[in-house]
Amino acid sequence: MKGIEKADSFNFNPHKWMLVNFDCSTMWFKDPTFVINTFNVDPLYLQHDMQGSAPDYRHWQIPLGRRFRALKLWFVLRIYGVENLQKYIRSHIAQAHEFEALVLSDSRFEIVAEVILGLVCFRLKASNDVNEALLKRINGAGNIHLVPSKINDVYFLRLAICSRMSESSDILYSWKEIKQRADEVLEEHSVSK
Repeated sequence: MKGIEKADSFNFNPHKWMLVNFDCSTMWFKDPTFVINTFNVDPLYLQHDMQGSAPDYRHWQIPLGRRFRALKLWFVLRIYGVENLQKYIRSHIAQAHEFEALVLSDSRFEIVAEVILGLVCFRLKASNDVNEALLKRINGAGNIHLVPSKINDVYFLRLAICSRMSESSDILYSWKEIKQRADEVLEEHSVSK
C-alpha cells in the first residue's frame, strides 16, 4: 500500500474479509508506548513478579481484560494458508471489477470512487433524492442489501463483495436487481416531474 510507511498505527478487521467471524480486529503500532501510557492501569493487586518480561496487552485498550480472539484468526491462517487467502481475496476483487464493468456499461450510472479492493461505490447520474429512493427500493424488495454513503454531499450506494460464497452469478443477479429497481425509480421520478 502506497504511503503505509508513513502510518504510525494500522487497524484491520479480519471479520470483514478473512473468513473470521465477528468480532476480530488486529492492531499494529509503530511505537506502542503512546497507547500503553494512555491506557496503563497498574494497581497493586495486578502487580506480579513477571511484569515487563512480555507485553501486557491489558495496557493497550480501555478494558482491563480482553476476549481471546486471536485463536480463530490463527485457525483460519493455518487451515487456508497465505496462498489460499490471497486467492480468496483476489476472487472478490475480480468480482468487484466485474460489477464495476456492468455499472460502466449503463450510461445511467456512474462509479464514484476507484475500485481497488472489494468495494464498488456507484450511483445513478441523478439527484441524491433519486439515489436514496433507489436504495430504499432495492432494500425494500429484500433480494439484496446495499448501504449508502456520502462524500462531499454526493449520496451513493455501496456494493461490498465479502461473502465467502460470492460468485460471478451473484454479481449478475445483484446487477439485474439494481437495474430493475432503477427502471422503476426513474420511471416514477420522470412521471412526478
